[in-house]
Amino acid sequence: MTDGGTYARGGELGFSGIDFYVLGRGGVLGDTSGDVVAAAFFFWNPEQTRTQWASARSVMAPTEAAVIWADVCHAYGEANLPDFDGLARLNELMGAVCAATSPAGASLFAGWRDLPLPGADQPKALAQHLLNSLRELRGGLHGGAVLAAGLSPLEAVAFNSPYMAPIFGWDPESLPDGAAVKDRWKAAEAGTNAAMGAVLSVLSDAERVEFVELLTALHAAVQAAKEA
Repeated sequence: MTDGGTYARGGELGFSGIDFYVLGRGGVLGDTSGDVVAAAFFFWNPEQTRTQWASARSVMAPTEAAVIWADVCHAYGEANLPDFDGLARLNELMGAVCAATSPAGASLFAGWRDLPLPGADQPKALAQHLLNSLRELRGGLHGGAVLAAGLSPLEAVAFNSPYMAPIFGWDPESLPDGAAVKDRWKAAEAGTNAAMGAVLSVLSDAERVEFVELLTALHAAVQAAKEA
């Protein structure tokens, strides 16, 4: 989502920048309104989302952009994930979690899950797809936990990622005091972890141990490749 090559591809297609992100990521929601996309993007200023969504739709249809966005994701995985002996098994476990999980509260995850999967002959692309699926799942559950903890999206940005405020369309000079919501943020993180723990209960105890070991090993391999 932050790789420069993603936006170079968007430029080739006629997008100007972040509008490719908005239409590509939000396109799994279908031909809908900017407000619906803003609900799913959660931490973004709704006005920013509505504006970018309207602009991007002049370039192509949302569903078309979603497929291209997924293709960029797959290409990134093929180009950047290292060779990893446990990748096929990790894909099995991630796929099992994604297939068995309720879409409740995670609309982007639900839409992403409906996209065509890369084949088993493209394990890196498949891994990148499934990793993004789980990211969208956690993101949806996190949004619910943030609200349950009594935080607004803007307060959450102010505490956890104020550097992202301009990208999300917020005025960085007008952010609330993030330090004042620290305890509520901790409660939101705990709620998110509990929700994701329930998601992973579709795996057996042994499979969860294996899942953590494989993800940890993949992360170490990615870091090692960056430092090589």
